[in-house]
Amino acid sequence: MAASICGIDCTKCELSSICNGCMETNGRPFGAECMAALCLEKGEKELCEFKRNLIAAFRALNIEDMEEITELHALKGSLINLEYTLPNEQIIRFWNDDKIYLGNQLSKKGSDRYYGIIADENYLMVSEYSGPGSDAELVAFMRWRQS
Repeated sequence: MAASICGIDCTKCELSSICNGCMETNGRPFGAECMAALCLEKGEKELCEFKRNLIAAFRALNIEDMEEITELHALKGSLINLEYTLPNEQIIRFWNDDKIYLGNQLSKKGSDRYYGIIADENYLMVSEYSGPGSDAELVAFMRWRQS
């Protein structure tokens, strides 16, 4: 596989066998946008600023028992697109399985549960879950804009 747009070593990625390559697809390795590639079109400084502003937006939610957010990673939608049960019992997913988002998994202090944080250019979400994404609960889902 050719070099990536964001500098990640694609040979170490578990999805490399099904990935079409971001260089070859103009930043759409699975057929949908990649947040890192979108920012990098405007230069590396843009990606760093986007991440910095997004981390600040997550921190502003003041979730006390969430470990500190220090980094965001490019994550394929299918890996983070958990199912949530709404109050009316409807089961829903929020993200596009083929898009690449920015996010991270953070420990919930004093618990064996985790917080998953994920965002694109328009929305950010925080969820809480056990183990490999089971028993997912929506903590926050909101529109955000980079300032």
